[in-house]
Amino acid sequence: MPKPRIGVVAYWKGYDRKVYLKAVQLADELGFESFWVPEAWGYDVISLITEMALHTKRIKLGTGIVNVYSRSPGLLAMSAATLHEISQGRFLLGIGTSGQRVVEGFHGRPFDKPLSQTREVIRVVRGLLRGESLESLGELASYRPFTLATQGSQYDVPIYVAALKQKAIESVGELADGWLPAFWPFAELSRGLAWLRAGAERAGRAPSNIDVAPLTAAIPLGRKYGMGIAKEILSFYIGGMGDFYKEMLSGLGFAKDCERIAKLYKDRATRAEAKAAVPDTMIEAMTVSGDPLEVREKLLKLSELGVTQPLLGLPASSSWPTLAGYLHAVAPGRTPSLLQLMATGAVRTAMALSDDRA
Repeated sequence: MPKPRIGVVAYWKGYDRKVYLKAVQLADELGFESFWVPEAWGYDVISLITEMALHTKRIKLGTGIVNVYSRSPGLLAMSAATLHEISQGRFLLGIGTSGQRVVEGFHGRPFDKPLSQTREVIRVVRGLLRGESLESLGELASYRPFTLATQGSQYDVPIYVAALKQKAIESVGELADGWLPAFWPFAELSRGLAWLRAGAERAGRAPSNIDVAPLTAAIPLGRKYGMGIAKEILSFYIGGMGDFYKEMLSGLGFAKDCERIAKLYKDRATRAEAKAAVPDTMIEAMTVSGDPLEVREKLLKLSELGVTQPLLGLPASSSWPTLAGYLHAVAPGRTPSLLQLMATGAVRTAMALSDDRA
């Protein structure tokens, strides 16, 4: 029986570069499949992954995610080729549209034609990495006959896409190597997988070859404290990251809740109340919570829903000892080791104190 594939996702708010560098090294030693590094308006993800690649040996390293507007398709291809070489083939390119407020408000770029822009990036990056000439790859811009002037002639870099809407998910099935569902209720995952299959079959591809790796699938904390963190994150994405997440969750059965959360969040006077407006049912529908060993077992059961690589969302602003305990406790493997059990005991104590304070 093959070892379970479990990935790890850092959180961008309060990102501690030195702590997460230790985390990826430990994840590498413990046998995690991948480590995904976020990007919003803090640290540059390409630089962070370069540093991680130089300090790890086996684990795959992914951008989780970079937006398709702030860097040109050509620059993304250059970065992917460079990181493929530095990591010795371990780099994963995770892309997405982000939101209008980030793209226009922080990067100063027009948030235009998100689906077309994503497809353009995939085509151009894929073609350049295959050694093709740029002028035949794009549709949104007039490119000239450039090819990558690197030592390698071809680079096999998997491309993952964080997509939320039907046409975007079908496009993932048509063009990409992996789908990164974010805040997607597990009970509704079959709907997204049907769209993924439709796109793959239309392009003559095997849907089984597309990795399904849900972001923020797990919060390995005590229920009360863990759900509190999840609510804070979700209220931010529903109310503060544009309309994509709000629209997606509204279409999946949480319309009234999303309206209330967004209204509270957008008004600075009531923003602090938005977290409390997120119902427990919403968190339970799309996250895996509990102590680390419970989370580990629940993560593995997601394969029954079509998930091929669940991604463990690491807690934000956590101390290194606690973070190390989480990683030890949920490390991939068929049976928990003595070290995992010891780590779980220590983490349970920390979580009990956290729940008392929550």
